[in-house]
Amino acid sequence: MNPTALPNLNRRSLLRLAGAASTATLAADMSSIEALASPALTQSLKQSGKRVILLWLAGGASQLETWDPKPGRLTGGPFEKIQTCVPGIEISELLPKMSSRLKETAIIRSLNTKIADHGNAYQLMDTGRTPEPSLKFPHLGATIAHELGQRDSQVPDYVTMYTSTEGRRQGAAGFLGGRYNPMFLTDQMMPANIKRLDSITDIDHRDRADLRDLMANIFERKQSHPMYDAHNSAYDRVRGLMASDHLFDIEREPQSVRDHYGPTQFGQQCLIARRLAESGVPFVKVARAWWDSHGQNFETHQELCADLDHCMSALLDDLKARGMLDSTLVITLGEFGRTPDINGSLGRDHFASAWSCTLSGCGIRGGSVFGKSDEDGKTVIEGEMNAGDLFATIFAALGIDHHKEFMVGSRPVPIADFDSEPCFDILA
Repeated sequence: MNPTALPNLNRRSLLRLAGAASTATLAADMSSIEALASPALTQSLKQSGKRVILLWLAGGASQLETWDPKPGRLTGGPFEKIQTCVPGIEISELLPKMSSRLKETAIIRSLNTKIADHGNAYQLMDTGRTPEPSLKFPHLGATIAHELGQRDSQVPDYVTMYTSTEGRRQGAAGFLGGRYNPMFLTDQMMPANIKRLDSITDIDHRDRADLRDLMANIFERKQSHPMYDAHNSAYDRVRGLMASDHLFDIEREPQSVRDHYGPTQFGQQCLIARRLAESGVPFVKVARAWWDSHGQNFETHQELCADLDHCMSALLDDLKARGMLDSTLVITLGEFGRTPDINGSLGRDHFASAWSCTLSGCGIRGGSVFGKSDEDGKTVIEGEMNAGDLFATIFAALGIDHHKEFMVGSRPVPIADFDSEPCFDILA
């Protein structure tokens, strides 16, 4: 620093310099979870600008009414299949808008994840592996946030949108630590308690923050401990969130954009997800419930598929128009599918033996289908994929090394489950 410049520093400038020094120290700090990967690769990934939007189909959508229809079979139900914009690929007639957008999307029709109860299946499909009593695995959003987030970012790393029926399945960072837990919106689309009180002026608010930074910086020089780093980082994050409240306000979007997404809760949350991704949030989960159609499966899917078809199409269109689709991976996924057999209540029950999901955008070879179920949709006959393989595919699409390992204490833990391999057939 030029000594002649010092007399020009006022009190607030001095405080801000001290705060900046504190923030720089935090940015240089290493996570307590060390990765067995080269620092150059890790830094490259963190600067990639890639993002994920997960459209979570809570309760388990029927593959037979969405991505893998079987019309004409006893298991097929009343709906027909329709030709998509990709020759040879057909999907349910309940998804007419997506049928014209399959060039951006890959369909996986061969998931066999075996677990068909909501709680355990949710854990499996949110972590990519079965639980272990001795270790809390991070959910997908936390892992993506850890890999693609910026240490000094002021926007959230991981946001989960609420639904009235999804309950409190909000995800968790597990051994990655609280830094990567999600911002969970429980009953409204605007985060609670992030606005400055009217009784505190903006100047007072900034001065208080500057004074806290100065005192924390002095204290940290005398007492070094990871807990103090986490405490200071939390304050920085809160200030960043307070400055990011506009990202959750869709009233700032032109009416034409809001109309494009539509008036439903799912549509509005997809619009917020795009706004968050555009601002640099690495992972956003939007849940659409409730697909658990043990009765009246066909009426349920007529309603829910219409919402999914419209909102997913609007999101892909918007991302593409903004030049974001090549760097944003859009996933549609639930905890399992629905049984091919139709029960006495004209419903479909839980089914994890041969079901479907989709990947769109970043790193994906659009207009492709991987895997095949038999003619009645009861078993996988080609390209069977488990949860670990799906996660490895997601990581590979984002440029994340699926062989990477975390060291949790003295134990190496792979980022994707042991023996998992990406599906290269659908990777660009």
